[in-house]
Amino acid sequence: MSILQKIADIEAEMARTQKNKATSGHLGLLKAKLAKLRRELIEPKGGGGGAGEGFDVAKTGDARIGFVGFPSVGKSTLLSNLAGVYSEVAAYEFTTLTTVPGVIRYKGAKIQLLDLPGIIEGAKDGKGRGKQVIAVARTCSLIFIVLDVLKPLQHKRIIERELEGFGIRLNKEPPNIQFKKKDKGGLNLTSLVQQSELDTDLVKTILNEYKIHNADITLRYDATTEDLIDVIEGNRVYIPCIYLLNKIDQISIEELDIIYKIPHTVPISAHHKWNFDDLLEKMWDYLKLVRIYTKPKGQLPDYTSPVVLKEGKSSVEDFCNKLHRSIIREFKIALVWGSSVKHCPQRVGKEHILNDEDVVQIIKKV
Repeated sequence: MSILQKIADIEAEMARTQKNKATSGHLGLLKAKLAKLRRELIEPKGGGGGAGEGFDVAKTGDARIGFVGFPSVGKSTLLSNLAGVYSEVAAYEFTTLTTVPGVIRYKGAKIQLLDLPGIIEGAKDGKGRGKQVIAVARTCSLIFIVLDVLKPLQHKRIIERELEGFGIRLNKEPPNIQFKKKDKGGLNLTSLVQQSELDTDLVKTILNEYKIHNADITLRYDATTEDLIDVIEGNRVYIPCIYLLNKIDQISIEELDIIYKIPHTVPISAHHKWNFDDLLEKMWDYLKLVRIYTKPKGQLPDYTSPVVLKEGKSSVEDFCNKLHRSIIREFKIALVWGSSVKHCPQRVGKEHILNDEDVVQIIKKV
């Protein structure tokens, strides 16, 4: 029996099973089995296969954005008009057959854009070249889901389901669950808040499916079965996502006003280059990049080419490592000007966290 057949059978059984307290253990077990089968689809047991011709694009720049969408929604036009890269555009479906990279410079950062081939329903099950497309999407810092404004909801749901099936979680934080395997001592489950779904029996059932019998688990919020499975699987990626509703030249102003209220959404016209300013501004917010300017001793800061770091990884040490690995070995202190310090310049150590547009001068040991 093929993996796809097993997945279909489990999904059918889940659809048949009524949801109540008595069936929660059975449903939890089915969800765990499903997650394991999905993992086998992504990573076949015989070791990792190649990424596929034309899909393994080298990572460049400070961040990477993947354009995901159905065929003919305007991804190629958007890439051409944003980055000035020619990605073949035509009125028929499946024009783009490999990943087409482009680069834009925005606020001093170099951002790589990837136009991925159109996704079709069933991509997570290996239909079309969906597997390779989604594998590239997993490496992105931000995903643009490009939708046709005339049929957005059905496409949005299908694409989200395909990405979810590949362990990509959009606009979500990792579950606040502490999970630690141990050699002996059985299951130790601690709930810091009242749980509406998970109890000791259900957690045991799920862990048994993974052949885990000794573990410490702390639930810090009201978690779901899916959250626990995500933590056990450990291969989920949490990526911010913006929905681009393209072809707004085909709808009325009233409809546009409604679209503007939907969270994580930017209406655009790739063809007419409408609303690109709004898109770039939102892209910058979601990427959460931190620009740091360097200041050589006795000279003015260099504001033309900032060192770009990720929010949460913007310490002085991260800054030094981005410049060159050897700098941290000779590091004595840093002088910092900007919003992360109380007075300018301030002497700081390598643990100091830098804010966007700080200026840094490194002083080495003599």
